[in-house]
Amino acid sequence: MKEKKVVEIEERIPKLKARRKQRTNRRLILYVSIFFLLMLFIIYFQSSYSHVQQVKVKGNDYANSEWVIEQSGLLDGVSMWNLNEEEVSKKITSHEAVSSIELSREFLNSIIIDVQEYAHIAYVQEENTFFPVLETGEQYSKDPAQDVVPYDAPVLRNFETEELRVQMASQLSKTPKGIFERISEITLEPTENDPTRITLLMNDGFTVSSTIRDFSVRITPYPAVVDQLDPEIDGIVHMRMNPYFESFEVEEEEIDEEEVEGIEGEG
Repeated sequence: MKEKKVVEIEERIPKLKARRKQRTNRRLILYVSIFFLLMLFIIYFQSSYSHVQQVKVKGNDYANSEWVIEQSGLLDGVSMWNLNEEEVSKKITSHEAVSSIELSREFLNSIIIDVQEYAHIAYVQEENTFFPVLETGEQYSKDPAQDVVPYDAPVLRNFETEELRVQMASQLSKTPKGIFERISEITLEPTENDPTRITLLMNDGFTVSSTIRDFSVRITPYPAVVDQLDPEIDGIVHMRMNPYFESFEVEEEEIDEEEVEGIEGEG
């Protein structure tokens, strides 16, 4: 029995040596691979290959892409792995139309700048050109190439002061979408008692009188009010504390009656 055991052990020794050698070779290959990977990483980070080579801009309508890339400074030897997003954001948001940005990496040397801009809330007209008014109240008129036809927001008229334009833009941004889309023009017509009085021309044919202060709240009942009106009767819908309709026909009838009385008196 002892001889048999000795023989079995001697037969297994070459196999054990082969397995040990395989393990040693595997470890050597692993160590060599790790070494080369570390060398590649060191070479990559120390070379220009780790710098931003390409910048893509998306989400911008008003801010020019070339301007955004230039302001970002990302092509000035900036490392892909050492981006100062706060500094880049500060530079790009200096544009009056840009509210914020987001940076994201694409592949090993490409950066995407996702630009979020303020929405345009209205337009102002200068001669035959319409310029957007941003939700901040800022009139964007730097680039004449941005000429547009106002179909998706109302036109503001007589809003000469920035303060009133900012207030109006703020109220419009809070106006229910369904009502906002029905507004065609807003004209500032101040009076002694109400320096913020406005007159609105609506796409459904009605004329509305209101005021800038709390406009988004005052205009809310408008759909329910006009649903009860005859579109064939001309007048003004007053949207203030208590909405009411003022018909022009009443005034015309009163004028006609005065003219008749005058004629009769002459007779």
